[in-house]
Amino acid sequence: MRFDVTILGSSSATPIFNRNPTAQILNVNERLFLIDCGEGTQQQLLRNGIKAQRINYIFISHLHGDHYLGLVGLLSSLHLNGRVKPIGIFGPPELKEILEIQFKYSQTELRYPIIFQATQTETPEVIFENNDIIVETILLEHRIPCTGFKFSQKKRLRKVIKEKVDSIGIPVDMIPLIKAGVDYKDKQGNVYPASELTTDPDEPRSYAYCSDTICNWCYLDQIKGVNTLYHESTFMHDMLQRAQDTYHTTALQAAEVALKAGAEQLLLGHFSARYRELDPLLEEAKAIFPNSRLALEGHTFDI
Repeated sequence: MRFDVTILGSSSATPIFNRNPTAQILNVNERLFLIDCGEGTQQQLLRNGIKAQRINYIFISHLHGDHYLGLVGLLSSLHLNGRVKPIGIFGPPELKEILEIQFKYSQTELRYPIIFQATQTETPEVIFENNDIIVETILLEHRIPCTGFKFSQKKRLRKVIKEKVDSIGIPVDMIPLIKAGVDYKDKQGNVYPASELTTDPDEPRSYAYCSDTICNWCYLDQIKGVNTLYHESTFMHDMLQRAQDTYHTTALQAAEVALKAGAEQLLLGHFSARYRELDPLLEEAKAIFPNSRLALEGHTFDI
């Protein structure tokens, strides 16, 4: 099952040094989820060969412009390109009003419905679930209400051993039952245990997206044991006071969060415009958490 994230934007506040504001595409078993939608997201989708029409769900963490100002343009383009199937949007309740006003005064009536679900910052909640994945909000602390998102794979059924199944001649309609652990009995009364016809499924994996937040440790329990953690790292640690004043995190702090959470991999992003070169932020994080990587645009990371 495919489970990876492609970085479309990794800059904070403004586009600079060929870095765009925040946006990511999460691919879950060939279903695409857009996480935040800063300016330039449409161009980045084109550059990375990702078809916008394949996106069915969009998650917006908060209402600072570098996280959502590309949304109206994207939705308008989907309309102009003939989209008719619904799109789900999850985000702060005020986002619904923003979208309605934009389309009202541009006299745009979308060809497709928007199914909007408001997020809240009082308690974590499950906001989406399908056969493959569960999405929960992560409560963050920023200057305005803000949530992260945790994407957790569901446990899969066991994998059949094709050679054994074929050699026995097991009917196709029995395969789902065998995957679920039901033994197979043929017409002669021979019993073939499901445990011998299958192998263990891959362990479910998880991805935590922590956008803008001060490092207050309050969200640590929610991201315990994630396989991949994306965490904003707007500043280096010599700018700690600036980070605290603006409710942001340093690269060193992001690494400490990953270490305490027991994450396998840390992706650093949301870089301040003051940094043309990003290697110093990576080195700072690696000193605490060696498996740290820069969330560079155009790069795809396996979860």
